[in-house]
Amino acid sequence: MEKNEILEEVKIALEGIRPYLQADGGDISIVELTDDMVVKVRLQGACDGCPMSMQTLKNGVEMVIKTKVPIIKEVVAV
Repeated sequence: MEKNEILEEVKIALEGIRPYLQADGGDISIVELTDDMVVKVRLQGACDGCPMSMQTLKNGVEMVIKTKVPIIKEVVAV
């Protein structure tokens, strides 16, 4: 699978999560997919600076992305 195809799969996975983030006044955007399969994301709105954002990122966003796109190693906020 090419990097662009993987990125598209990650975007599709994020679309499933986005409504939950938006319901709490936040959002998420992809910054980069690295060559070593780390997805860098930017938390926006209420998610940016929220004390629970790292838990949401690891237990929610990362779990969903890695389930749907198993080649992804990690999701990190930048």
